[in-house]
Amino acid sequence: MRSPYSRGFTLIELMITVAVIGILGAIAFPMYNDAVLKGRRATARTALTELMQQQERYKTQRNCYIGFTTNTSTGAATASAPSPSTACGGVTPGSVPMRAFSGDTFQNAHYLLEAGTCSDGGSGTLSIADCVRVTAIPRKSDPAVGTLSLTSTGAKACTGTTTNPRLCWP
Repeated sequence: MRSPYSRGFTLIELMITVAVIGILGAIAFPMYNDAVLKGRRATARTALTELMQQQERYKTQRNCYIGFTTNTSTGAATASAPSPSTACGGVTPGSVPMRAFSGDTFQNAHYLLEAGTCSDGGSGTLSIADCVRVTAIPRKSDPAVGTLSLTSTGAKACTGTTTNPRLCWP
């Protein structure tokens, strides 16, 4: 016959269970965060590739690329180069026909997209008619990778602290 005190778990058994769950959580949480960051970076790379395709279509139609900046609070793109008054571009500020953020909506976007001139390898820049550099700027800090960039010449880079370039552009 069983004793009425033999039902349930002992305090030691419960403490061991809580400790095991804590250890598993301590291992799983950083791995989960890394997986989320990798997914966001992949979305940013895809958005940059799509933006570069839009830039190439724009250049085919108007014989130059268009530079723009993205407002961090509204997600609206504003033309920056070439000047909207020039014949090469002819867009008015606020009517940039390019995607300005990664993701489906601005509220859910993890990266803001911008386009500008490329460096000439020295201290100057190339003309926007010849080369465009598109960048994906994280809305939340990503110290390992930082800002991702892609140029129309095919150069890929990131500004983070990583020494592993495969984190930026695998």
